[in-house]
Amino acid sequence: MTLEFTRLNPAAIAPTRAYDGDAGFDLYAIEEARLEPGARIDVGTGIAVAIPARHAGLILPRSGLALRHGIALVNAPGLIDAGYRGELRVLLLNTDRDEVFAVEPGDRIAQLVIVATAQIDLIERARLEDSERGSRGLGSSGVRLTR
Repeated sequence: MTLEFTRLNPAAIAPTRAYDGDAGFDLYAIEEARLEPGARIDVGTGIAVAIPARHAGLILPRSGLALRHGIALVNAPGLIDAGYRGELRVLLLNTDRDEVFAVEPGDRIAQLVIVATAQIDLIERARLEDSERGSRGLGSSGVRLTR
């Protein structure tokens, strides 16, 4: 399988993998940004991709930025549908309470993972089939594993 991309700006850096076999492609900032503590901003990558049919792109945070600087993605994961051909933009959030975070052109700011998607037909029913979990929601499985 291939992932086609185009540079919308000649200075854009092509997505890369740090190591053979990595699931994600690193995405690079094409513009500078300054994130005050608690601030959020969208940062352009200068690239667009053609995600194959029956696939989607997920924009995921970089663990090193999260650990060292408290940088998260506002909408993690960001979802890119196969039909979208616009610029990939990354919605960064500075969760650090004290430190400003600066983004410079060429910084790795997120990663793109391509996943297969099933084409599902939606059918409305008056009642859904029962399951073991039922309607038990948040926290219903408990905090600790019992042994």
